[in-house]
Amino acid sequence: MDIDVQRLLFDFLGGLGIFLLGIKFMGEGLQKSAGDRLRDILDRFTSNPFLGVLAGIVVTVLIQSSSGTTVLTVGLVNAGFMTLRQAIGVIMGANIGTTVTAFIIGFDLGAYSLPIIAVGSFLILFFKNQKINALGQAVFGFGALFFGLDLMSSGMSPLRDLETFHELTQSMSNSPILGVVIGTVFTLIVQSSSATIGILQGLFTEGAIELKAAIPVLFGDNIGTTITAILAAIGTSVAAKRAALTHVIFNVIGTVVFMLLLGIFTVYIGYLQQALDLNPAMTIAFAHGNFNIMNTIIQFPFIGALAWLVTKIIPGKDVLIEYNPKHLDPIFVQQSSALALDQAKAELIRMGEYAFQGLEETNAYLTSHQQKHAEMARQIEGALNNLDRHITNYLVDISRGSMSELESEKHTALMDTVRDIERIGDHFENIIELIDFKISNKVVITEQAQEDLNNMFDLTILTVKQAIKALDTMDREEALAVVQKEDKIDKMEGVYRKKHIIRVNEGVCDASAGIVFVDIISNLERIGDHAVNIAEEVLS
Repeated sequence: MDIDVQRLLFDFLGGLGIFLLGIKFMGEGLQKSAGDRLRDILDRFTSNPFLGVLAGIVVTVLIQSSSGTTVLTVGLVNAGFMTLRQAIGVIMGANIGTTVTAFIIGFDLGAYSLPIIAVGSFLILFFKNQKINALGQAVFGFGALFFGLDLMSSGMSPLRDLETFHELTQSMSNSPILGVVIGTVFTLIVQSSSATIGILQGLFTEGAIELKAAIPVLFGDNIGTTITAILAAIGTSVAAKRAALTHVIFNVIGTVVFMLLLGIFTVYIGYLQQALDLNPAMTIAFAHGNFNIMNTIIQFPFIGALAWLVTKIIPGKDVLIEYNPKHLDPIFVQQSSALALDQAKAELIRMGEYAFQGLEETNAYLTSHQQKHAEMARQIEGALNNLDRHITNYLVDISRGSMSELESEKHTALMDTVRDIERIGDHFENIIELIDFKISNKVVITEQAQEDLNNMFDLTILTVKQAIKALDTMDREEALAVVQKEDKIDKMEGVYRKKHIIRVNEGVCDASAGIVFVDIISNLERIGDHAVNIAEEVLS
């Protein structure tokens, strides 16, 4: 019996490991094949909650993880890309999308798992093309998923003859809440609802568990899968925490409703099994799919109420970086080039204020090493990239119409300025990476070097702020002051570089600290160049 228990454990744990690896590989392969368009899908197709549900389904099918989709959604809400109401739709869709894995398992391809793994391996090993590699990864994961399931099933088959296990399933039949708890806890541990469903499908196929006992486990696994989103929301914005809490509430409400209707739901699934002649694994897949689709249909009309509830539970004003533009109304492009250019400039000033704010956060990160400053600066950099794209497209649309000579000059100036502001974001992102390197490699910067960095940072921030102000008011005096300050920054960079070489030669400063120092002042000097470019647009 000892050998049997050992084999049971080895087969089950090994199978579970291969199964989880298979899902990960399949999701990553599909994700690479889809390119980096997943955030785009979520950002673009969530204008209303119904489209959000569809976007949630598509992305979850592509990455094979409802938790993954929810984590992405939490990130987008955190960044201001998505409102809470839109996020709730995506989370509902993610719950439906995750049932696809169970349906894939329902097609019993276990006998073909090894040849599928072989095909995937060949595509990974013998082809240099990245797209083919990504496809190979997805195919390999697909095969590994079935191979792992087969191993788990063979490990679990002796369980039906085990008295203790028989008593446990009997208890689950008599007390469905126990099934919910087991499903929740197991999914919390393995962090994959698909794995819990896969095990359930294996047990049901082996006849080790009844349908009446299996369905509550399904409900529990939907609660357990919310833990990943909760972990992702720790330390994020209020809006992101609300999105993660919505995931929990949505699944808990669904479980409560369906536990009250457990008898009817079990009879319904039993009827489907007979009417459609479903194999055991497919029966569980249908139970999972029906539960999530019905739960979404029931709760969809109450998205507003869900949003209100989580706002009450997690109060507080949210600090958001608005990624999307506020002033670029397409109606002005048709009506008047002059008005449209004013709109573009208003958005550009907003973008410039973000660049200035991002620099301040980067400076705060350098002095305090607090991650919240790095996180905020990265979010601002993301917003700058997004605004750059929107403003440039808007300016391109304006250029298709007729413009006077003066408007044409203003248009060119705005086009150049957008690029300069976007580049400021790139440079402070470089500085953040250098500070990350400094922290992770325990690089020590001398007091003198730190003081030099602070001086140069202060002057650079002031210069950028003044350049944006000059652009806003078209003030030549302000613009000339920017040119003078930038000249100072250039001289500062030269002086500080020489002082640094002396420190290295005297052995006061080590090489790695030197690299960080020189690269930071070099990036600050380049930011000064972009500020002066903005000022010169005003002067010209």
